[in-house]
Amino acid sequence: MFSRTGSVETEEKGLENITVADVLITKGEENVGSWLWCRVNDNVDDAMKNASIIQQFNCDCLMAQHNIGSLVVLKPGDQLHIAGIITERDYLRKIIGQGRSPKYTRVGEIMTDENKLITVKSDTSILQAMQLMTDNHIRHVPVIDGRIVGMVSIVDVVRAVVEQQNGELKRLNDFIKGEYY
Repeated sequence: MFSRTGSVETEEKGLENITVADVLITKGEENVGSWLWCRVNDNVDDAMKNASIIQQFNCDCLMAQHNIGSLVVLKPGDQLHIAGIITERDYLRKIIGQGRSPKYTRVGEIMTDENKLITVKSDTSILQAMQLMTDNHIRHVPVIDGRIVGMVSIVDVVRAVVEQQNGELKRLNDFIKGEYY
């Protein structure tokens, strides 16, 4: 099902059968079940600079250091239930664009609230996830199976599609050359 490099083995799975769970796994074992997070009552400045990463241990890190464009916002006192999401776009539109101070604005004031949040389940196909992200003009989707289990970006989804199409192209070329078994 998966190659050693972490890409989806397309010979066994067609594009329509690749799920969000498969994409999460290809991101690497150290990243499965990990995502950057902050809390509703954090100020935006601290959230953008000192987000925490949920793994086996919590540690301080920078969004820029991890090249992350969104933060999961957790409910106070809870590391498994999502309150919303805050993205670079939220920061640009609702802080910079409105001339607000990130030091005096709480994350909860500018985040996309959980009742408006677009999410997927781990068994969602990547084609469905891609369509959902495209239709809603979003780049990050939390994966929720009763609780948050990961985060998928449009880059993750496109990478899986490209890898599958490259594999299909190789198989077709091998077939044409008579090397296909």
